[in-house]
Amino acid sequence: MSFYNRKKYWKYALMACALLIGAFTVVYTSRLVEELKAEERKKIRLWAEATKKLVEADISYENLDFLLQVVQNNSNIPVILADETGNIISYRNFDSSRVQNDSLYLRRQFEMMKKNRSQVIEISLSGQRKNYIYYKDSLLLTRINYYPFIQLAIVIIFMLIAYMAFSAARKAEQNSVWVGLSKETAHQLGTPTSSLMAWIEIMKEKNFPHDIISEIEKDIRRLEIITSRFSSIGARPVVKDTKIKDVINNVIEYLKLKIPSTITIETDFPVTDVYIPLNAPLFEWVIENVCKNAIDAIGDEGKITITITSTLRKLFIDIADTGKGIPRSDFKTIFKPGYTTKPRGWGLGLSLAKRIVEEYHKGKIYVLSSTPGKGTVMRIELKP
Repeated sequence: MSFYNRKKYWKYALMACALLIGAFTVVYTSRLVEELKAEERKKIRLWAEATKKLVEADISYENLDFLLQVVQNNSNIPVILADETGNIISYRNFDSSRVQNDSLYLRRQFEMMKKNRSQVIEISLSGQRKNYIYYKDSLLLTRINYYPFIQLAIVIIFMLIAYMAFSAARKAEQNSVWVGLSKETAHQLGTPTSSLMAWIEIMKEKNFPHDIISEIEKDIRRLEIITSRFSSIGARPVVKDTKIKDVINNVIEYLKLKIPSTITIETDFPVTDVYIPLNAPLFEWVIENVCKNAIDAIGDEGKITITITSTLRKLFIDIADTGKGIPRSDFKTIFKPGYTTKPRGWGLGLSLAKRIVEEYHKGKIYVLSSTPGKGTVMRIELKP
């Protein structure tokens, strides 16, 4: 199992654990709320019975104090006592300031409580008269009901902030590694390249064959381009309006010298020239890396097609190959540093391409489509 697959499974496992903890919290709190509701129903029925006894005429003095104590002990459950016609006889545990300042507040509360028929107790009085006690959940019970969701929201927000902070720190560290590695690589390549240029001059003085010197000069120019690319990554690259066709054609000419004749590279460019802000050496590197991956995927025989299309706001470069394809699960993983399917691959080509496109050209690069056994289409999006 690859590193990135293990990482993905760990993410799924952590998410599953978080969901289980959240579900357990909600279920446990819901059961607690139901138990508290049952206790409140018992209390309100006792309160209703005490109220009924108080309105009866034949109450003994011995029981009066007890009944009054029962009624007064209800200090948290909002209740309204009303008659058959809907007139409010008394109420308890409502916001007294709101009752005084808003004449309709109590009536609105009463109408809402009437709609919930499960929270009403009928009191049968003498002479076939009836009163009704309406009640609702106490403020404490309501708060407990919402508590798990508030708790989960706070935990989720905290985890998101922590994740964003961790990701930002990790990205800053990666940027520092990229810049340091690029500068060091450019420095290491620069020294032998300068020495080779001096040896070329000596070879010319010694009258070495011109074709040998010419080929060595081509390789030195190639090393200079690579050194320039690494130097550009280690610094702030300069972008300027560049004809995109020329950049891609330069890469194609170089690749045609390296690939077998059984692999062809075709282009489909617009008739009119398209200029776009680019750092040409770095963007050539992007096209080269994507095409090299396509060549590896093709194997012995196949075709690469590079297409340019544009809209008013975006320019699209599609690089299609007839290779072995990419599994959908790896569409994003292939751009991670170190991901490779080759035994001796470094897994940095597409990661580097993604960094150049997104960090330095403010564009996007992704797998547009891929079919196993038929090929892949990579897309680069840029702003004209």
